[in-house]
Amino acid sequence: MRKVRTHPDQIAFAFEAPQPARGDAQLAGLDRAVAGIVGTALKDDVRSRDEIAGAMTALLSEPVSRLMLDAYASPAREGHNISFGRALALIAVTERFDLLDQLLRRIGAAVLVGEEINAALLGHLQARKRQIDAEIRAVQQRTTPIFRGNDA
Repeated sequence: MRKVRTHPDQIAFAFEAPQPARGDAQLAGLDRAVAGIVGTALKDDVRSRDEIAGAMTALLSEPVSRLMLDAYASPAREGHNISFGRALALIAVTERFDLLDQLLRRIGAAVLVGEEINAALLGHLQARKRQIDAEIRAVQQRTTPIFRGNDA
């Protein structure tokens, strides 16, 4: 039976600003969440775990096996947590940036992928323009013409 892959574009981007993790135990269970993300990325991909491991091996230029991926995806195997570098390689290989976004939102950050940065830049520039326009209106209200010499 053919696996059906959930395309990352089907998961909506959250526009709420994530809050930084500051309180006690706010990141408790993070290793389990990472293992869950690994499992989801592997399960939703149409390729076999061997193929994904091969793609990661090529990308990292270091060996990654299917057995390693199985261990990384298991929340019960606490001694086999995926390294951050390998997690990023998995996200890159599976193109599941939405899963990375889920994790980063737990610490108060979010992911923009590729050309999405242009949307953020546009919003930033529009906000700056509104601020500059407000400053111009404020200065206009207190400005009087300048008359010198014979101008009157």
